Amino acid sequence: MRTPIDLNTSRDNVKEIIVWAEQRSGRLAEVSREIITKAVDLAENLEGTVSAICIGDDCTLLGKELISYGADRVFLVEDSRLALYQSDVYSRVVADILFERQPDIVLVGGTSIGMDIAPRVAAKVKTGLTAHCVDLYMEYIDGKDQLVQVIPGWGGTMMVKIVCPERRPQMATIRPGVMEKGQPDFSRKGNIIPVIPDFSEDNFGAKTIEFVEEKSNRGSLEDTDIIISGGFGLYSSGGFALIEELADALHGEVAGTRPAFDHDWITEDRLIGQSGKTVRPNLFVSIGASGAIHYTTGFVKSKIIVAIDKNPSAPIFDIADVGIVGDLNQIVPCIIAELEKQNNQD
Repeated sequence: MRTPIDLNTSRDNVKEIIVWAEQRSGRLAEVSREIITKAVDLAENLEGTVSAICIGDDCTLLGKELISYGADRVFLVEDSRLALYQSDVYSRVVADILFERQPDIVLVGGTSIGMDIAPRVAAKVKTGLTAHCVDLYMEYIDGKDQLVQVIPGWGGTMMVKIVCPERRPQMATIRPGVMEKGQPDFSRKGNIIPVIPDFSEDNFGAKTIEFVEEKSNRGSLEDTDIIISGGFGLYSSGGFALIEELADALHGEVAGTRPAFDHDWITEDRLIGQSGKTVRPNLFVSIGASGAIHYTTGFVKSKIIVAIDKNPSAPIFDIADVGIVGDLNQIVPCIIAELEKQNNQD
């Protein structure tokens, strides 16, 4: 039996896009801002509206922030027991709202939490789910407005377009960092709608007690302007020492490819690509990586891409703004020496 919910609003006939807006410790996840912006763009093509669902303890300010990024209405679910993500209860509440609203599209950020709640909700509302999307757009197909969902496929060798022609809502998770985040407009007006779910302690079969964030000596990849990323080509150098030296000289952050992670040269939070993070720094330097699409999809929107690889036919040079062909063990030390000389002069 579905949980009774007071939505305090009537459903209209306008097509609706609903975004599940993830929050942690009273702060919106960055991907929530990104997909709200994308939802606004999709809604213009759909001639529809954008709504958001925000669940937590005290979320009123987050509701106002979501409206500033383009939401027309925010369904606010507040309860002290929901301060931390609770898998069963969160998915149940979201599914009940979707049953009431009957939206055309539902978007969820592809975080660890988003990847947990999305399939649970999709199963409850009996629709399909496309995961790890790197692009979304509307297309009129077979007499219907269809959401085209783009993902890297076949081992990252091509982009695959997926549609859900029969079931509604059309549902997708979006990789963090792949969508442009808009600018907030706090003068925007929208509706904040309290949602009052009816649940008891018995609904909390398993409880999230706390989140513990891993400590790192380096900063966040999402917040830095410069990233130095290495691949398996660093094997001849014995590891990531050159990458770390160059990152220090440029005051940047270290990242790497899946093979670099597999060799324990980087931690998982430094992994770039389809199975890692998507970033868009001002400068991205790729060293010793051939440039398979499952790697490049993680940084292709960087402002400037510099690539260093010994293979002149490496795919990385197809997307690089500056390409250097040669032995990284000779090139990188020269760059570091020149940077240090410039730093000393300053």
